Amino acid sequence: MHRPDAALDPALENARIDECAREPIRVPGRIQSHGMLLGIDVTTARISLASENAAEWLGSTIDDLESISLAEAVRDANPVDPVRIALAGREYESIVHRLGDSTVVELEPVLPQLGYARTSVVSALQRLSRLTTVDELRAAAVEEVRAISGFDRVMMYHFHDDGHGEVVGESQTGDLEPYLGLHFPASDIPAQARDLYVTKLSRAIVRSDDTGVPLVALDGSAASIDLSEAELRAVSPFHLQFMRNMGQVSTVSLSMVDGNRLHGMITCAHSTERRLPVLLRRALEVLAAQVSLQLVSIARIQQLTHDLVIREQRSELLAPLFASEDVAAALLDGDETVLDLVPADGVVLRINGLVHTSGTVPQPEHVRQLLELTGDTALMSQALPSNHPRIAAVAPGFAGLLVIPLKSDGDTIVFLRREIARVVNWLGDPRSKNRESPLSPRVSFSAWRESVTGTAQPWGRVAEEARDLGRELEGALLRRAEVALAGLAMRDALTGLHNRRSLLERLEPQALGTRALLFVDIDEFKAVNDTLGHDAGDRVIIEVSRRLVSSSRADDLVVRLGGDEFVVLCEAPGPDEAHAIAERIVAAVARPIDLGGGTTTVTASVGVVTATEGMEGAALLEAADRAMYRAKNSGRNQVSE
Repeated sequence: MHRPDAALDPALENARIDECAREPIRVPGRIQSHGMLLGIDVTTARISLASENAAEWLGSTIDDLESISLAEAVRDANPVDPVRIALAGREYESIVHRLGDSTVVELEPVLPQLGYARTSVVSALQRLSRLTTVDELRAAAVEEVRAISGFDRVMMYHFHDDGHGEVVGESQTGDLEPYLGLHFPASDIPAQARDLYVTKLSRAIVRSDDTGVPLVALDGSAASIDLSEAELRAVSPFHLQFMRNMGQVSTVSLSMVDGNRLHGMITCAHSTERRLPVLLRRALEVLAAQVSLQLVSIARIQQLTHDLVIREQRSELLAPLFASEDVAAALLDGDETVLDLVPADGVVLRINGLVHTSGTVPQPEHVRQLLELTGDTALMSQALPSNHPRIAAVAPGFAGLLVIPLKSDGDTIVFLRREIARVVNWLGDPRSKNRESPLSPRVSFSAWRESVTGTAQPWGRVAEEARDLGRELEGALLRRAEVALAGLAMRDALTGLHNRRSLLERLEPQALGTRALLFVDIDEFKAVNDTLGHDAGDRVIIEVSRRLVSSSRADDLVVRLGGDEFVVLCEAPGPDEAHAIAERIVAAVARPIDLGGGTTTVTASVGVVTATEGMEGAALLEAADRAMYRAKNSGRNQVSE
């Protein structure tokens, strides 16, 4: 249910998007009037269509123009860098496209006074390449583009997952109202326009009062061709009105693309007519592409780092399940709980029919109703009152819900977030009262603040991390059940790892040609027992076993042979992969170990052997044992093969 005073009425916003979708923006049948377009039939080499202004600019009728005059511009069928040609005593930059049976030549009058500016793009690229944070890169990029282009205002947009955009970088003359940090609705740059920005990486609009000139065939009929990749493609009347309402006469927009996704844009705006040469626009496309690549790389590095931390936290959280009889206590009551992995105000856990809670949750009778309403269906919401009013009724004060069903019958994890009041700063009031009609552009773009209620903090990537936790918890519970069914005969009682018997059963009946064996021995472990006691020694063994599991791959078999000896059986390791796993193990074991009242440090020596055709399991184990002793004899805390 939509609040009547909310900024974006979904029905009107969808209507605006649908209205834009009906515009023939790829085949408008017109071009901007600051240039001209000629279409040449590939078969006859004769001009077949032209923009209506061509005859006037060329000083003759189109029929009289010899097609050979454009030979240099159309020397091949592929798009080429602009070629400078002279026609009727005037110099033009020509851009060539092949469209079906025609070659399209766009011609823009030369702007010699701005040609030099593209050389400054190289220096800007060098300066920007040294920046390593998102905020400084965004701020520097818009400053560089404004210095090069000379436009009044340069903004960088970022598109959020729900389609709306945000101004995340800005450089402007001092007398302009700042827009940095303001949000704008998806209908400002709807989906079909974004698709076009992926096809065409820059877009110059020279005059917001230019309705364009039509394309005509030689027989005088209207001509319509796909202008998706054209420089001169005419502009939507909706967008021209949008520009005029913003006080913009000229704009240049540069796409920021990741794969086939438009994740942002750099837009230059000027209050008077300003046109950039084609080559300068090309150079700015390169600059925008580098900035886009850097931003995506920074984000991915940050995400990978975060993912590694979360993965290790999951491993630490789930490892005790093997030795714990109380699954709920292991997940909810330890030093690290599920709420440390999935930031939420509260969590409801149903395991084997029993319900457990942690953090802030509804009253017990409401918790039971909540579980009945959600059942075993995956569900995510950040606006329960609007999206799921029945659930909201049994969870008063909560607006965020994330339900992660587990494979066991009825088992589930439910995360809850409380309702929060948020403030959204809009680029102009997006409501109908700031529009001449409900579907027209906003009249004013002054910052407008909206207070949003009935929502929680968006789940974002936390939702996928919660699903990963659910999948790994399912696996841990399954393995735990398997251990219970099989008894302790195949498991090490202290660590929960597979034992020697289990390993030998895995080795004997199968071919070993695609396996590698890592033999791990804790260096001088006896000294730990002698100096710190056997309880401390057991803690060390348990922690080392956990690190072996987290350093190995999901399909690898981690075994405790006995005492301080372990084995990792790697299935189908790639080239050098077994050695890389061994190196990870050595590094992981060497980290300090918390003993609950102090710390200690141990190291490990690892022998690595890859099975050869026909090798028996016992022989493989003996070879790995010998390799491990070579590592010890070479100084310990290392890998030997």
